[in-house]
Amino acid sequence: MSMPTIKHIRAFTLRGAGADYHDQGRDHWIDDHIATPMAKYPEYRASRQSFGLNVLGTLVVEVEASDGTVGFAVTTGGDLGCWIIEKHLARFIEGRPVTDIERIWDQMFNATLFYGRKGIVLNTISGVDLALWDLLGQVRKEPVHALLGGPVRDELQFYMTGARPDFAREQGFIGGKMPLHHGPAEGNEGLRRNLEQLADMRSRCGPDFWLMLDCWMSLDVEYATRLAHAAYNEAGLKWIEEALPPDDYWGYAELRRNVPRGLLVSTGEHEATRWGFRMLLEMGCCDILQPDVGWCGGITELIKISALADAHGKLVVPHGSSVYSYHFVITRHNSPFAEFLNMSPGADQIVPMFHPQLLDEPVPERGRLKASALDKPGFGVRLNPECKLQRPYPR
Repeated sequence: MSMPTIKHIRAFTLRGAGADYHDQGRDHWIDDHIATPMAKYPEYRASRQSFGLNVLGTLVVEVEASDGTVGFAVTTGGDLGCWIIEKHLARFIEGRPVTDIERIWDQMFNATLFYGRKGIVLNTISGVDLALWDLLGQVRKEPVHALLGGPVRDELQFYMTGARPDFAREQGFIGGKMPLHHGPAEGNEGLRRNLEQLADMRSRCGPDFWLMLDCWMSLDVEYATRLAHAAYNEAGLKWIEEALPPDDYWGYAELRRNVPRGLLVSTGEHEATRWGFRMLLEMGCCDILQPDVGWCGGITELIKISALADAHGKLVVPHGSSVYSYHFVITRHNSPFAEFLNMSPGADQIVPMFHPQLLDEPVPERGRLKASALDKPGFGVRLNPECKLQRPYPR
């Protein structure tokens, strides 16, 4: 039987949580005084939404095959991503066999080099790539993890990200990563408050539970070094994450040399493509790479990033991204666990990460997820029909 071709690609945007998980209502932990690169300005310190972290919205990509099969994926990108797909990338996708994922990726990336390489363009390419993998899984009636070679373990184990590591421990997760609240602009008093918060969580969680800090690109090398030493010595910090701006490879290399032996340095959430991650690896910037499959180039590029990391003896623990990373993590030996981003307002309930946009999204139970929970075709999720799609650039 001949393989169907891609008949049409459509790009939509959505508002309200979901893939753009920063697009939340008031009083959500993810927008509560978290250190950012903008925290040097007091008027943008208390809320990340105040400087526009939620302006993009969710990008929904649908690819329809000639036999009527539809694949889809979600990431961030909003109207900008829709324009890129409908006005530029569609020419490389429509009319191609559904198996031409590598060729399509290469053409999308090279055709956008003059205005892309990272950021919104790679988010958009990632969304298209994920939709193509979902479509191929639907056509072949196989889960994406089977297309990637199959599981190497029977279940996934998770750490939880959120404001309540103590809740993560109660729920059976292997660790809890909490946001750093105070950056360098808040001086020694801010550093003291960061350490007090960490010490409080250590007292709640006990001595053996992993505790990590997500610094969201907000520190400099001097501050990050002081924080790392104090947090490791006083509270047994497991790793310090994305402490510096993502392009400061030299700073990361220095930080990794400076931190206490036994403390891990992780980064990569806002990095993209094999070339960016090659810099992190070859310059000795970190111990754990954390690409977001919805931002780094999709599954097609994550395969290459993971292979580079494996050759350097480094772990790949993708940032968030729910089923889009779960299907990958369960097929790779150098991805021994996954992140579960707790999107309940108080970080004290287990809810699907991309709610309300995805249906059938699996969630961990006692910090674990059976491989069989990922056995539906494609990524195994459906788009919620109650979510109102907007297609700003129809063709």
